[in-house]
Amino acid sequence: MTTGRAAGTRGARARAVSVPLGTALAAGAAVAYVSAVNPNEPGHYPTCPFLMLTGLYCPGCGGLRAVYALAHGDPVTALGLNPFVVAMVPVLAFLWGRWALRSWRGEPSDGKAVRPAYVWGFLALMIVFWIGRNIPIGEFLAP
Repeated sequence: MTTGRAAGTRGARARAVSVPLGTALAAGAAVAYVSAVNPNEPGHYPTCPFLMLTGLYCPGCGGLRAVYALAHGDPVTALGLNPFVVAMVPVLAFLWGRWALRSWRGEPSDGKAVRPAYVWGFLALMIVFWIGRNIPIGEFLAP
């Protein structure tokens, strides 16, 4: 028989890990939807507003089709559509795993899951990718 304190600890852990698990479920549902509703067929998803207004690719252009390709086991096609999205999948998985583990352990959240230097580095890479896929030398980055 467990004591009230042990049962309370388990309940607190379950509550703490419910947010990371809910996030994983939502992400999984989104991937399942994209996997089921082919973004390569016209009319299923709206056109990128940035592409529609400017004729230029944003960092996310080709991202839905890349997720579709990954969900169907085709990483080569996914890399050709949006290498930035493909590169971010393991990064996001790592960050989610760290978040879930810290929540399970009951470690307090200080609000700094990622160092600011990493966030600025990510933004810089995203901007370089954004510009690169819209200039002639970076045509291979376009979807």
